[in-house]
Amino acid sequence: MSDNNLRSVLLRLDGASYKAYKDIKGNYQFSDFTLIIDYIQGDPFASPSKFRVKVPQSIAQFPKQLYKSRSREIALRDYLTRQFYHVASQISFRRGTGKSGLITIASLKQEVLERTSAFIDDNDLEIRFVVGLPARGRRILGRQAAEMLCEDIPNIVEQALFYDSLDHQAIQHQVETVEDADWIRQQLSSKNLTAFVPNGAILPRRSGVDNRPLVENAISFQSPSSLEVAFNCPNRGAIKGMGIPEGITLIVGGGYHGKSTLLQAIELGVYNQIPGDGRELVVTNPNAVKIRAEDGRSIAGVNISPFINHLPGGKSTTNFSTTNASGSTSQAANIIEALEANAQLLLVDEDTSATNFTIRDRRMQMLIAKEKEPITPFIDKVRQLYSDYGVSTILVMGGSGDYFEVADTVIAMDNYQPYDVTEQAKAIAKDYPSNRNTEGGTAFGEITPRAPVNSSIDPSTHKRSVKLKVREVDDIAFGTEDIDLAAVSQIVDSAQLRAIAYAIVYAKDHYLDRQITIPEILDLVMRDLAEQGLDILTDFTQGDLALFRRFEFAAALNRLRTLKIRDENFFKGEI
Repeated sequence: MSDNNLRSVLLRLDGASYKAYKDIKGNYQFSDFTLIIDYIQGDPFASPSKFRVKVPQSIAQFPKQLYKSRSREIALRDYLTRQFYHVASQISFRRGTGKSGLITIASLKQEVLERTSAFIDDNDLEIRFVVGLPARGRRILGRQAAEMLCEDIPNIVEQALFYDSLDHQAIQHQVETVEDADWIRQQLSSKNLTAFVPNGAILPRRSGVDNRPLVENAISFQSPSSLEVAFNCPNRGAIKGMGIPEGITLIVGGGYHGKSTLLQAIELGVYNQIPGDGRELVVTNPNAVKIRAEDGRSIAGVNISPFINHLPGGKSTTNFSTTNASGSTSQAANIIEALEANAQLLLVDEDTSATNFTIRDRRMQMLIAKEKEPITPFIDKVRQLYSDYGVSTILVMGGSGDYFEVADTVIAMDNYQPYDVTEQAKAIAKDYPSNRNTEGGTAFGEITPRAPVNSSIDPSTHKRSVKLKVREVDDIAFGTEDIDLAAVSQIVDSAQLRAIAYAIVYAKDHYLDRQITIPEILDLVMRDLAEQGLDILTDFTQGDLALFRRFEFAAALNRLRTLKIRDENFFKGEI
């Protein structure tokens, strides 16, 4: 059908019951694009209707060099999503009750993520967005709907999705910046680095709720010469900055001098950022995981014995479960779960760590004998973690110099500038030894893969076979349970959280009927997503999903309070 057919139907529906909007589902050919209406909302207050537009490349005319690599394609799709959002925000306006008049798409933050909101290839450009079909009360406003669908949407398409309507230089800058960041990230391991922070980066943010770069009195980053490394990027050429070596790195300094700001930039360096963010070339090992204490979380069958043993009452720590973890047990479980998911770098800030998990100094060792203390502090395991498993750690530490004795690199932050103080820290450790007794034994300990019980992962309610709902970026309603992810700071977008919720259901439907461990589940699901895309997670096309990492997927699964783990004898054939 044509756009004229759509206009005629909408005019005919004027004044009809809102449910009559279902008559317009289908495909409509406009002069420059195809409009596809996939889903119609039930009433003007419900979630808005789902639309798509497909623009032939013969009309959109985006040069192939803008999407010739995977990095460039994702960067271009991100740019088009942002442009559609910007133009739609200027054109759409309220037309009636509820969500009437809304035309919008995913609202993006600083990160450039693979999303289902936009796609491009040699044939077509596809954009997925939502529309609040207009009504007064629950009666259709047909004339206003005709204006929205037959006039506003074509205007948005022309301004946001035609190459000649856009800033060519800005598009080129975005795709080249993302491609360079991905390239640097891929080079880290060959230089034995865990992270890179370029000279000139702006790390401070405007506020705790505004993640854009600080503008007023912002201090640009400058690497100490001893840690400076250079890369020759594919697009911008030579770039220099601070390389953080593999091993154990301390970030020290006084309060409010930028320690946690640097760690946060490194933490988010697993993702690409838009040009102008100030951190667009801060890159980190993609398998880095932020670790913190998380009082009250549930833990299911985790072997925390490398850190905790001999609990009062004889409770097992090789298969530890609780519905209300303490700071130390939660931090131990968070580390072991990250290692189970194949983390290569741990990021730790003392401000969000349990003190008794981080350090046990000599005086406390003398007062409380080791046989009375079940916790082996992180300071006695961090070196073994690197030597036994090759897992590096970057740790913000402002209160304990005992870590000088185990650190390979020590970076002091002073007024947001880094200084290499490794030699000074080593000299202090030599002149003023802590005289601690090492409590970690001779090896880190075993990392035991776990296998979930299929029936313990249940997304159903008594009314629905699958009920999923995402609240902001920290909570999933999963069946009758809530999965609290407020402490998982590397989930940066609600679209990631929504995709994770669907991925748990996907894993249950496709893989959990077999004898399979969590690492194997992660491998299989992430493989499927890499080969087939995010659309495999849902029964119909959606524009509000974003790609996540295996670590955040594992974090959500591990925090499902109904999760149960098969007995270890299951794998030995003894049950």
